[in-house]
Amino acid sequence: RFIGEVGIYMALGDLMAASRFSQSTLVVTPNLHEFTPNGDIGEDNGERSSYSVNTASYRDLSETASSSSYTAVTTATSMAYLPPTVVLCELRHNGFENCSPSGPSDTGIVSKWRPRDRNKTGCVALVLCLNIGVDPPDVIKISPCARMECWIDPFSMAPQKALETIGRTLTQQYERWQPKARYKHFLDPTVDDVKKLCTTCRKNAKSERVLFHFNGHGVPKPTPNGEIWVFNKSYTQYIPLPVSDLDSWLKTPSIYVFDCSAAGVIVRAFMELQDCSASSSGSSMRDCILLAACGAHETLPQSAEYPADIFTSCLTTPIKMALRWFCSRSLLHESFEYSLIDRIPGRQTDRKTLLGELNWIFTAVTDTIAWNVLPHDLFQRLFRQDLLVASLFRNFLLAERIMRSANCSPISYPMLPPTHQHHMWDAWDMAAEICLSQLPALVEDPNAEFQPSPFFTEQLTAFEVWLDHGSEHKKPPEQLPIVLQVLLSQCHRFRALVLLGRFLDMGPRAVDLALSVGIFPYVLKLLQTTTIELRQILVFIWTKILALDKSCQVDLVKDAGHTYFIRFLDSPEVFPEQRAMAAFVLAVIVDNHRRGQDACIEAGLIDVCLKHLQGSFSNDAQTEPLFLQWICLCIGKLWEDFSEAQMIGLQADAPAILAPLLSEPLPEVRAAAVFALGAALDVGFETLRDGHGDEDNGDDEKKTKAESFIIKSLLNMVSDGSPLVRAEVA
Repeated sequence: RFIGEVGIYMALGDLMAASRFSQSTLVVTPNLHEFTPNGDIGEDNGERSSYSVNTASYRDLSETASSSSYTAVTTATSMAYLPPTVVLCELRHNGFENCSPSGPSDTGIVSKWRPRDRNKTGCVALVLCLNIGVDPPDVIKISPCARMECWIDPFSMAPQKALETIGRTLTQQYERWQPKARYKHFLDPTVDDVKKLCTTCRKNAKSERVLFHFNGHGVPKPTPNGEIWVFNKSYTQYIPLPVSDLDSWLKTPSIYVFDCSAAGVIVRAFMELQDCSASSSGSSMRDCILLAACGAHETLPQSAEYPADIFTSCLTTPIKMALRWFCSRSLLHESFEYSLIDRIPGRQTDRKTLLGELNWIFTAVTDTIAWNVLPHDLFQRLFRQDLLVASLFRNFLLAERIMRSANCSPISYPMLPPTHQHHMWDAWDMAAEICLSQLPALVEDPNAEFQPSPFFTEQLTAFEVWLDHGSEHKKPPEQLPIVLQVLLSQCHRFRALVLLGRFLDMGPRAVDLALSVGIFPYVLKLLQTTTIELRQILVFIWTKILALDKSCQVDLVKDAGHTYFIRFLDSPEVFPEQRAMAAFVLAVIVDNHRRGQDACIEAGLIDVCLKHLQGSFSNDAQTEPLFLQWICLCIGKLWEDFSEAQMIGLQADAPAILAPLLSEPLPEVRAAAVFALGAALDVGFETLRDGHGDEDNGDDEKKTKAESFIIKSLLNMVSDGSPLVRAEVA
């Protein structure tokens, strides 16, 4: 009798009683029926209510127990050797203990993965001070000496023609990385020319970023005060131009590229200028980025094996520069014809061609190096906010590797940690070697097919090994940026998504890492595909993303992604567990989001949900509790505080369809059904308005009947055995 009373107390007691017992030592003994007269272990609404209570826990209740029952419980010492089963540990019990608000917070890991100040480079100013044929006075050149500028020999044609050709070529090289920007260049300019160029670019760019590229190979090194040199109108004198003037003309946001000897002096002057402006104005650092070819006391490499503008070549033509540099250091250098590098078949934007695959691998390698070496905030700023800035910094990593081999150290602001010896460069070298080894045959026979590099297959295997042996407490997998790149390929996409799903399943930290590396726009775009094989894993991935960050609901509705999940929910061949994930995603999409509610109503989500609920009563396979729970929550969120949706639901007889769920065994399902029915009540709005016609009066009568039915159904749940359900009713 005592056992039964405790079971009733735990099943029907109030919330405080349940809380007290959840903090006590409660153990279910496997063979407890041996100690009860009739072997009844007391089930109520499907909830387990047979407890063997520790002496200390039930002492204040023992007065209600008979001596025989009391002895039966306290003398069951032989059962102490059996493995105990902990109870009151379901999610609903933890929910009452930890009443934390649902949904994402504005602080913490959720708010960090989105780039805050996404920008683009709208204008590019190119300043070339070459003065072809006249060497600056402070430079002593060796023989033979580096001569190529933009892969053009300036002495192969007339000086003015060479200057113009180099200017056009540099513009074309930059256009590959940012074709939509406006480009302006001045060749061997004066101070007034530079001022006009900078002010015009800032005016055209407005609040967008301006890139200023300076090639100073035909003028002296910058002065110790950080002044660069330009020309007077007659080209008889070098005129200094302070970086403070450049800064005042270009303003912010801006990015500077200085390709000249002792370029580190300019970076130092800029940093001092930033410090002065920050201390005087009291504001934080302005959005100013610098890339410099070498340190303050270094001279650019003059070896003939390099182009004269080696830094610019690394930044604007990285594949060509990387292959030339690698070839000169590999076993191929004696037999390989360097001119073949200029004839690599394909386009950089076509990943099915040799050149496109090389560019793809290079992007993956440099992104991976940056993500593993840079602080999170710096990676987001340099590699995820501006396409041109991201491209330049990927290529800057190559410049550091190549130029350090020539005793030259490129400098950036913000400063980057050294990356030239990162082991991912070995993977790039292998891909380059595979490319170069088959290049002669491909050039000789244009119809020959190239053999794709095993790079991405091997990196996915490495990621899979980490998933088998890693954990959320260990260092994150370094291949995560490569998984992002692999999503672009149809042949690797399914495997990459499955591995990504396994990674996301490790917890919120894993989801945040994937979002911070830039996975979001890729999985958002994949919702436009119709590939059946990808549906289940995509729904799982989006379940994990939205469980961490609800704000993604805006992006999904904007890109019509909600229709993907509605179609998935309505697919006949989908298992109930998978439908539950789709229902969860849709519930988040419409949660306190009017545009999401409007879009889902327009797409017929109410009819789809009610159809599946009706089918669940006649089809045992559909009565998965998790599915029923989330389909109810989805419906409730869909018409919550949305009178138009409530009317659609009432007209579809939704209350009558939901009411049978109030007798489901699982309390979560009953509570979800209570929520859905309660949200259908138009509480807080006037139901009787002036000027209603007969048709409106008829609708009001139907609505009143439906609401009366809902209220009666909810009143029947006041004495439900679960505090979770009673709390929802209240």
